[in-house]
Amino acid sequence: MTPRRPDVAVRVESPTESRNPRTEDIDRLSTLDVLRLINDEDQRVPDAVAAVLPELARAADLAVGALRAGNRIHYVGAGTSGRLATLDAAELVPTFNAPPDWFLAHHAGGAEALVKAVEDVEDEASGGAARIREHAVAGDVVLGVTASGRTPFVVAALEAARALGARTVLVSNNPLAPPVEVDVLIAVDTGPEAIAGSTRMKAGTSQKLVLTSFSTAVMVRLGRTYSNLMVSMRATNAKLRGRTVRILREATGLAEAECTTALADAGGDLKVALVHLLADVPPARAAEALDAARGHVRQALTLLAPGATG
Repeated sequence: MTPRRPDVAVRVESPTESRNPRTEDIDRLSTLDVLRLINDEDQRVPDAVAAVLPELARAADLAVGALRAGNRIHYVGAGTSGRLATLDAAELVPTFNAPPDWFLAHHAGGAEALVKAVEDVEDEASGGAARIREHAVAGDVVLGVTASGRTPFVVAALEAARALGARTVLVSNNPLAPPVEVDVLIAVDTGPEAIAGSTRMKAGTSQKLVLTSFSTAVMVRLGRTYSNLMVSMRATNAKLRGRTVRILREATGLAEAECTTALADAGGDLKVALVHLLADVPPARAAEALDAARGHVRQALTLLAPGATG
């Protein structure tokens, strides 16, 4: 571990550190007007994310290719960025029934830092590099998230990933950051925060949008949805079991009784029940087609279409 130097200060040159001229009088306002100012700033975030969608698409395609090849995606972050990345990775398992080792989150400071601020751990470059050397291999994708674009824990992790032969992506909110050698740079220019330097605000919001969009696009491309329905979800409670029936009804237009029976016949597997009903084949044949299509419903239906070969 790198020794900590409490006397060392680093000046970060970034729009997020600048004073926002639109909010200079925020401490003079009523609570409602404070919230209006914050909301006005928040409304600028989606446009900033829209400006980097081509780069985000490139990153998602890298991830799809990696997962199809049997590799994994690694998120690396610290503070707010790391917490958001950890949240995104955790939610993919119940939402899309993604294997738990598809997306791994590496947060500076570990589990303790997820619920409590642990100072200085983001400056420990050796920690980030060590985590990636321990968990990543060639062909994986390592995505670093840092508002400043320079967090040592994250940058060192990306450098270690490149040395291993992994593909690398950096998400930052600082177009002025020193260049980092990565395959895809996603610099979301969210500008100055309502409270100068508080990157848990617009920068954090943009990171949430980027990560959610990235992982959802990857899941869609891998066939974890049918249309805009979560057909790969894991029904782990009563609410989700009810949702599986509703999804099946919406996808097929059939009555609840038919859908409930189909789910039972499919052993609770929503995708199998869906292909069984849409293609009018036995559940076992539906399961075979899904296996051949690597779980992609539309491809399975194509394989089962009259006249299809293979």
